[in-house]
This record gives sequence, C-alpha cells and structure tokens, in this order.
Amino acid sequence: MMEKTSDFRVLDADPFNGGTPPERLAESYLTPNDVFFVRSHAAVPAVDLATYTLTVEGMVSTPLALSLADLSAAGERFARRRMVAALQCAGNRRVELQTLAPIPGELIWDTEAIGNAEWGGVLLADVLRAAGVALDAELHVAFEGLDCVSAKDELFGGSIPLRKALDGDTLLADTMNGVPLPPAHGCPLRVVVPGWVGARSVKWLARIIVQDAPSDNYYQKHAYKWFPSDITAETVDWARGMMLGELNLNTLIGSITPAAGGIIVRGVALAGERTVEHVEVSADGGTSWTGADMLDPASRYGWRRWEARLMLPPGEVEIAARAWDTAAATQPERLEAVWNFKGYMNNAYHRVRATV
Repeated sequence: MMEKTSDFRVLDADPFNGGTPPERLAESYLTPNDVFFVRSHAAVPAVDLATYTLTVEGMVSTPLALSLADLSAAGERFARRRMVAALQCAGNRRVELQTLAPIPGELIWDTEAIGNAEWGGVLLADVLRAAGVALDAELHVAFEGLDCVSAKDELFGGSIPLRKALDGDTLLADTMNGVPLPPAHGCPLRVVVPGWVGARSVKWLARIIVQDAPSDNYYQKHAYKWFPSDITAETVDWARGMMLGELNLNTLIGSITPAAGGIIVRGVALAGERTVEHVEVSADGGTSWTGADMLDPASRYGWRRWEARLMLPPGEVEIAARAWDTAAATQPERLEAVWNFKGYMNNAYHRVRATV
C-alpha cells in the first residue's frame, strides 16, 4: 500500500489515491508520512537519482541544469530552509457537495485529502535569482513533473505567478518530516507552494519554465478550475473558469469522543495565506456556539488543531464547526453557497452527526 498504514483510506488503487482517516486527523501537529494523503493522476515515476536533473529555462538570462548535489550543497549556492505547511487537495470534502447533486468523474473525497508537514529544501526564489529572472516582471513560473498521465498523454504540470514564487516561502523540497521525500510524495524533488491548493505543489519536479502567461498544461488550463454555481458540465466554457490558487478558510472535525456529561470534539483548521484565529462549534444548528481551545500556536501556513468540550444530554446530535481568520472572515453556513459542478473548495460549516 505504498508505505502507508493499514488504516490509510484508499479511494483509488490505480493511480494510487487516499488519505488520513478522520479519527487520526488531529492526532498530531505534523501528519506522519505513512498516513499523509496522496493525490495522483498517474503512476509514481521511476527516477534515477544519480542522473536526475532539474532544468530552469524560459524567460531567464542564465538557464540552469541542477543535480541533486547542486541543490543540497548547504550554504554553497542555495541556503536550505525548513517550513511547516499544510497541503490540501482542492477537492477535499467533495462528498458533502455530492449530497446536493452528482459530481461525476471526480474523486469523492471526505476529509482525507489534507495533511500538515515540515518540508525541507531550497527557496524557489534563490533558484530563480540564480537563473537571472527579471524580478519586477509580470511573469509566471510553470512546473512540469515526471508523471505522465496516459489518458492525456501529458506530463502533470501547473504554474504560479512570479510574485508567489519570489515571496520567500515557496520551496523546492527534498525532505518531508525530516526524511527524504517518499516516492508517493514526489521523490526526489517537489514544489511546495504554501497556502495554495495542492495541485500547484507539483511532484517529481523536472522542469521550471519562466513565461509570460499561466501554464497551458491540462491540469492548470482545464482540470483545476472553479466555476459559479449556475454553471454545469453541459454549459461550461472552460476559458471562463477561475484557475485555482490560494486556499480558503476551512475547518474539519476529526473525532468526537465521549466525555463525562457530553463529548469532546477535535479537529484542524487552516486559512490559506492568512492565519486561523478562532474556532467554534455548535450542537443546536448554529443558535449558540462554544469556543474551542487552540492546541497549536498561530501559523501562517501550518494548520491549527483545536478541541472543544460540549455538555449535552444523551441522544443524536449534529455538530457544526466554523473557523475565523485574522481578517475576521468566517465560513459560509450552507453547502448551497459553495456548490460548483467540479466539487472544489468546499468550506461551508463542517457538520458531523454523533451519539452522546
């Protein structure tokens, strides 16, 4: 099962896709590699580490061809950095949106497609500067991996604006939670674009191309696009969709356990490029709310785990959770407010039924 635990939730065996069971979601601040979610569009490529080369090309003054030794030589050319960042698939929580209408052709994720890890590597900004990128230009940085999607006859790819590539946080990562990247997570090198949808953190990275427009790769130009709720698969104009980028504010209930006189609810929250400030839960349909205890310090890119104790009489109950960020923004109440035919970016209140 590709170095995963026995309780890892497998959604698809070929290509391999799956993630963290809900009861383990808030178990630790850093999600262990053996339970961290995997989103694949093709088989894991076989990479010869001895001959592996990353090229940097396009609108640069000095094209680069970098070996793993070039990238890992600490302090010589590129300073190494470690950073905690949560990754989340844009389709996480799609199962809830499917209760409103079918979402054919997509993986029906529950809450499995999210994880928090410490990534180690070199700053993408340093590599781009070494290649002589025009730092003030309105450019885009495209990525191409080594995983070939046979149905599309195309390598997986995507892009981010140059401003995000240069913000001092985007990494070319070769370690995950202190060990070399596991094969399923992009060995030997992946991009980590913190605060953005997981699709932009391209795995098995082989090429970086600086260009004057977003990537025309299928997974940027077509697949990972958001459309308003009135658009359907029959009426869609793919050129008019919004390319997904920054993650939205979201919270997820992980576990609900009995406690004296009630229950303890635990979960995680993240806020894209902002910071989670507060989480609260309700057991009466949102009439009243109970503030949760935040279990981790505030972090711009990492998630925050939370815990709330609710004193409740015996019986069936629906627990709802919502988060607030540092801009005093919160989440939409109803699924109808975030419905889209691709099932992306569901951040309505998370609701879970429980027995007290």
